Amino acid sequence: MSRVAATGHPIQPLLGERYSPYVFAADRDVSEADTLCLLEAARWTMSSYNEQPWRYVVGSRSRSPETWQRILDVLVPGNQRWAEQAPLLMLGAISTRFSSSGKPNKAAAHDLGAASACLTLEATARGLSVHQMIGIEPEEAHRRFGLDEHMEALTGLAIGYAGNPAASTADFAERDQQPRERKPIDEIIWPDPG
Repeated sequence: MSRVAATGHPIQPLLGERYSPYVFAADRDVSEADTLCLLEAARWTMSSYNEQPWRYVVGSRSRSPETWQRILDVLVPGNQRWAEQAPLLMLGAISTRFSSSGKPNKAAAHDLGAASACLTLEATARGLSVHQMIGIEPEEAHRRFGLDEHMEALTGLAIGYAGNPAASTADFAERDQQPRERKPIDEIIWPDPG
């Protein structure tokens, strides 16, 4: 089954190829060079006032297994079940205040999302897959990683090569083989009230 999205309008192929698997090839590592390129893509993402409020904790099962395990441990149990296959885990956090003024940065979560999207597209271009998840234990992440009072852990990212769903448990294989669907474009556009 093809995982390429059947789009209603032509888009760049990379966007249609991107998907979030539940099954990763646990025996295929993500190289340090590829990891740094993913983070470089995130680094060059646009942000409000060029604040770049995102921070990533990076754990590779092969190069930093203790950090990898600590990230896995702060995921909710349902996500731990499938994310444990991913050779690279990241925790995405934000600085909730602007560095120059100390005022609240209401765009920080948006900017982390943009950075993670750029990271994800870079991964897709390299044949890697990223599954982002909000299902983390933020307070536990805060404690385990010593985040200061103005940092907030928001997301987890499981990164690796998509695996063979047939080699996984039935529930994850079924999730990975579901048709890719999105709301129709007219459902995501508000009509002009004028």
